[in-house]
Amino acid sequence: MEWLVSVAGAALVLFILRDVFHTLWHPTRHGGLSRLVMTTLWRLAPAFTSRRGASGLAGPLAMVSVVALWAMTVVTGWALVYWPHVPDGFVYAGGLRPAEYGSLLDAVYVSLVTASTLGLGDIAPAEGWLRVFAPAEALVGFVLLTATVSWILGIYPALARRRALALRLSHLRRTRPSREQVDSPAGATMLDSLAAQFSVVAVDFLQYAESYYFHDVDDRTSLAHQIGYALDIADQAAGAHHPDARLAAAVLHTALEDLADILDQRFLHTHGSLRQTLDAFARDHGRRAGADESRADQ
Repeated sequence: MEWLVSVAGAALVLFILRDVFHTLWHPTRHGGLSRLVMTTLWRLAPAFTSRRGASGLAGPLAMVSVVALWAMTVVTGWALVYWPHVPDGFVYAGGLRPAEYGSLLDAVYVSLVTASTLGLGDIAPAEGWLRVFAPAEALVGFVLLTATVSWILGIYPALARRRALALRLSHLRRTRPSREQVDSPAGATMLDSLAAQFSVVAVDFLQYAESYYFHDVDDRTSLAHQIGYALDIADQAAGAHHPDARLAAAVLHTALEDLADILDQRFLHTHGSLRQTLDAFARDHGRRAGADESRADQ
C-alpha cells in the first residue's frame, strides 16, 4: 500500500509534466489541463465582470491559475512519493524528533522546500533512491520556474504584434482610403504588408494559443473588432485594375483564410464561411467584426 501511494504521486507528477510539455514546448497542441483552466475562466469572465475593463484580466488570471496549479500538483505529487517514507527515510537536524514528523503535512513541507530549491537542511533524504528523487524534484521546480518566465516573455510580444496589427487596421479604417488609392502600387504594398502581418499573427496563435484568451479592452487595439475591415478591403481590392493590387488582395484573403482556419479549429468550431468565422471571433471577444468605428471617434 505504501508503494502504491508513491506510484500514484509519481503518476501525478508525470501527468503535470506532460501538460507543461504540451503547453509550452509542443505548440501544435494545448496541454489538456491548462486548456481546461483557461477556457473555463474565459467563459466565466463575463458573468463575474460587470465592467468592460475588468474582462481584460481573464487572460492574465488564467495564466497565473495554470502556473499555480502546475506548482501545487508537482508539490502534492512528490509529497505522496515521500509520505510513506517519513520519518524513517529521512534524517533530521538536531533538536527535531523524527517521530513527530511523519504526517502528510510534513511530506508536503519537504516537497515544497525541495521544489522551491530552498534547501533548508532541517529534513533531508537518507534512503538511496530518495536521495536521487529529491534533487530531481528541485530540478523540476527550477525548470517550471524558468519555463514560466519564458512563457510570459513569449506571450506578451505575441499580444503586442496582434494589437499593433489591429491598430494599423484602425488607422486605415479611420483614414478611409478610396478605391483609387487601393487600386495603385501603394495600395498593393499596403495590402501585401497586411498579409505579412496576418501571417505572423497566425503563427502566434499556433505557438501561443493561450494568447487567444486575452481580451483587448480598447476597440482600436482589438483584432477581433478590426479584422472585419481587413476582409472588406481585401474584397474591395479583388476587383482592382492594377495587377499588383489584385495579387496582394488575393494574398491577403488567403492569409485571412489561414488565420480563420486556425481560430475555428482551435477555439470557435463554427465550421462556417470565412466571414462567419471572423464574426464568431469578434463575438467571442465581445465585439462586432464589422462595427462602424466612427461613433467612437465623434
